[in-house]
Amino acid sequence: MERILVSACLMGRRVRYDGGAKPVGDEVVGRWRDEGRVVVFCPEVSGGLPVPRPAAEIVGGDGADVLDGVARVLTEAEEDVSEHFVRGAHLTLDAARETGVRVALLKESSPSCGSLRVYDGRFAGARVPGFGVTTALLRRAGVRVYSEDQVAEAAACLRELESSGAALR
Repeated sequence: MERILVSACLMGRRVRYDGGAKPVGDEVVGRWRDEGRVVVFCPEVSGGLPVPRPAAEIVGGDGADVLDGVARVLTEAEEDVSEHFVRGAHLTLDAARETGVRVALLKESSPSCGSLRVYDGRFAGARVPGFGVTTALLRRAGVRVYSEDQVAEAAACLRELESSGAALR
Protein backbone atom coordinates (compact mmCIF):
# COMPACT_ATOMS: atom_id res chain seq x y z
CA MET A 1 0.00 0.00 0.00
CA GLU A 2 1.39 3.38 -1.05
CA ARG A 3 1.67 5.99 1.69
CA ILE A 4 1.24 9.72 1.25
CA LEU A 5 2.95 12.55 3.08
CA VAL A 6 0.42 15.23 4.12
CA SER A 7 1.08 18.65 5.64
CA ALA A 8 0.17 18.53 9.34
CA CYS A 9 -1.99 21.68 9.03
CA LEU A 10 -4.08 19.94 6.37
CA MET A 11 -4.74 17.13 8.84
CA GLY A 12 -6.08 19.61 11.40
CA ARG A 13 -2.96 20.05 13.51
CA ARG A 14 -2.51 23.60 14.79
CA VAL A 15 1.02 24.13 13.48
CA ARG A 16 0.63 27.10 11.13
CA TYR A 17 2.48 30.34 11.76
CA ASP A 18 -0.69 31.85 13.27
CA GLY A 19 -1.33 28.85 15.52
CA GLY A 20 -4.13 27.61 13.30
CA ALA A 21 -4.79 24.67 11.02
CA LYS A 22 -6.21 24.42 7.50
CA PRO A 23 -7.89 21.00 7.54
CA VAL A 24 -8.76 19.63 4.14
CA GLY A 25 -12.29 18.29 4.19
CA ASP A 26 -11.95 15.94 1.26
CA GLU A 27 -13.35 12.46 1.94
CA VAL A 28 -10.45 10.90 0.02
CA VAL A 29 -7.98 12.31 2.55
CA GLY A 30 -10.17 10.95 5.35
CA ARG A 31 -10.12 7.53 3.70
CA TRP A 32 -6.32 7.67 3.38
CA ARG A 33 -6.11 8.49 7.09
CA ASP A 34 -8.44 5.62 7.99
CA GLU A 35 -6.41 3.23 5.83
CA GLY A 36 -3.19 4.22 7.60
CA ARG A 37 -1.65 5.72 4.46
CA VAL A 38 -1.00 9.22 5.81
CA VAL A 39 2.41 10.33 7.05
CA VAL A 40 1.75 13.65 8.80
CA PHE A 41 4.58 16.18 8.86
CA CYS A 42 5.19 19.90 9.38
CA PRO A 43 8.58 20.94 8.02
CA GLU A 44 8.55 24.32 9.75
CA VAL A 45 7.92 22.97 13.25
CA SER A 46 10.32 20.08 12.59
CA GLY A 47 12.90 22.64 11.45
CA GLY A 48 12.75 24.31 14.85
CA LEU A 49 10.20 27.11 14.43
CA PRO A 50 7.67 27.72 17.22
CA VAL A 51 3.88 27.94 17.03
CA PRO A 52 2.81 30.65 16.68
CA ARG A 53 5.65 32.36 14.80
CA PRO A 54 6.07 35.38 12.57
CA ALA A 55 4.90 34.89 9.00
CA ALA A 56 7.75 34.25 6.58
CA GLU A 57 8.11 34.57 2.81
CA ILE A 58 10.77 33.65 0.30
CA VAL A 59 12.72 36.67 -0.91
CA GLY A 60 14.73 36.52 -4.12
CA GLY A 61 13.28 33.41 -5.77
CA ASP A 62 11.52 30.25 -4.68
CA GLY A 63 12.30 27.14 -2.65
CA ALA A 64 14.82 25.77 -5.13
CA ASP A 65 16.70 29.06 -4.92
CA VAL A 66 16.71 28.85 -1.11
CA LEU A 67 18.18 25.33 -1.31
CA ASP A 68 20.81 26.64 -3.73
CA GLY A 69 21.68 29.54 -1.41
CA VAL A 70 20.59 32.34 -3.76
CA ALA A 71 17.31 33.27 -2.01
CA ARG A 72 16.31 33.51 1.64
CA VAL A 73 13.25 32.97 3.79
CA LEU A 74 12.62 36.10 5.85
CA THR A 75 10.06 37.32 8.34
CA GLU A 76 8.49 40.72 7.80
CA ALA A 77 10.99 42.05 10.40
CA GLU A 78 13.72 40.70 8.05
CA GLU A 79 14.83 37.90 10.36
CA ASP A 80 16.47 35.22 8.22
CA VAL A 81 14.81 31.89 9.03
CA SER A 82 16.16 30.06 5.97
CA GLU A 83 18.13 27.61 8.10
CA HIS A 84 14.93 26.39 9.79
CA PHE A 85 13.18 25.93 6.45
CA VAL A 86 16.09 24.02 4.91
CA ARG A 87 16.47 21.82 8.02
CA GLY A 88 12.73 21.11 7.99
CA ALA A 89 12.85 20.22 4.30
CA HIS A 90 15.63 17.70 4.89
CA LEU A 91 13.79 16.18 7.87
CA THR A 92 10.67 15.88 5.72
CA LEU A 93 12.65 14.11 3.01
CA ASP A 94 14.13 11.79 5.65
CA ALA A 95 10.61 10.94 6.86
CA ALA A 96 9.46 10.33 3.29
CA ARG A 97 12.37 7.98 2.65
CA GLU A 98 11.91 6.12 5.95
CA THR A 99 8.23 5.47 5.19
CA GLY A 100 8.55 4.82 1.45
CA VAL A 101 6.52 7.89 0.50
CA ARG A 102 6.55 8.81 -3.19
CA VAL A 103 3.58 11.21 -3.18
CA ALA A 104 2.88 14.26 -1.03
CA LEU A 105 -0.14 16.52 -0.48
CA LEU A 106 1.14 19.84 0.83
CA LYS A 107 -0.27 23.27 1.79
CA GLU A 108 -0.35 25.63 -1.17
CA SER A 109 1.40 29.02 -1.00
CA SER A 110 3.46 28.07 2.06
CA PRO A 111 7.18 28.98 1.92
CA SER A 112 7.81 25.33 2.80
CA CYS A 113 5.03 23.45 1.07
CA GLY A 114 3.76 25.55 -1.84
CA SER A 115 3.70 23.43 -4.99
CA LEU A 116 2.31 25.88 -7.56
CA ARG A 117 2.80 29.32 -6.04
CA VAL A 118 4.33 31.13 -3.07
CA TYR A 119 3.99 34.61 -1.63
CA ASP A 120 6.24 37.09 -3.42
CA GLY A 121 8.40 38.19 -0.46
CA ARG A 122 6.86 41.65 -0.05
CA PHE A 123 4.29 40.67 2.63
CA ALA A 124 1.50 42.26 0.62
CA GLY A 125 -0.52 39.09 -0.03
CA ALA A 126 0.60 38.70 -3.64
CA ARG A 127 1.53 35.25 -4.90
CA VAL A 128 3.82 34.26 -7.74
CA PRO A 129 4.42 30.96 -9.53
CA GLY A 130 6.96 28.84 -7.68
CA PHE A 131 7.28 26.34 -4.90
CA GLY A 132 8.39 26.13 -1.29
CA VAL A 133 11.65 24.82 0.13
CA THR A 134 10.30 21.40 1.15
CA THR A 135 8.50 20.94 -2.15
CA ALA A 136 11.70 21.76 -4.04
CA LEU A 137 13.71 19.20 -2.09
CA LEU A 138 11.04 16.49 -2.33
CA ARG A 139 10.76 17.01 -6.09
CA ARG A 140 14.52 16.81 -6.49
CA ALA A 141 14.30 13.42 -4.76
CA GLY A 142 11.54 12.22 -7.11
CA VAL A 143 8.55 12.66 -4.78
CA ARG A 144 5.45 13.85 -6.61
CA VAL A 145 3.97 16.86 -4.82
CA TYR A 146 0.36 18.08 -5.04
CA SER A 147 -1.54 20.91 -3.33
CA GLU A 148 -4.68 20.49 -1.24
CA ASP A 149 -6.60 21.56 -4.33
CA GLN A 150 -5.23 18.55 -6.23
CA VAL A 151 -6.49 15.66 -4.10
CA ALA A 152 -7.97 13.92 -7.14
CA GLU A 153 -4.64 14.13 -8.98
CA ALA A 154 -2.76 12.82 -5.93
CA ALA A 155 -5.24 9.94 -5.62
CA ALA A 156 -4.79 9.09 -9.31
CA CYS A 157 -1.02 9.11 -8.84
CA LEU A 158 -1.27 6.74 -5.87
CA ARG A 159 -3.52 4.38 -7.88
CA GLU A 160 -1.08 4.48 -10.80
CA LEU A 161 1.88 3.67 -8.56
CA GLU A 162 0.01 0.79 -6.93
CA SER A 163 -1.31 -0.67 -10.16
CA SER A 164 2.03 -0.43 -11.94
CA GLY A 165 3.85 -2.11 -9.08
CA ALA A 166 6.62 0.41 -9.72
CA ALA A 167 9.72 -0.44 -7.73
CA LEU A 168 10.49 1.83 -4.83
CA ARG A 169 13.65 3.87 -5.37
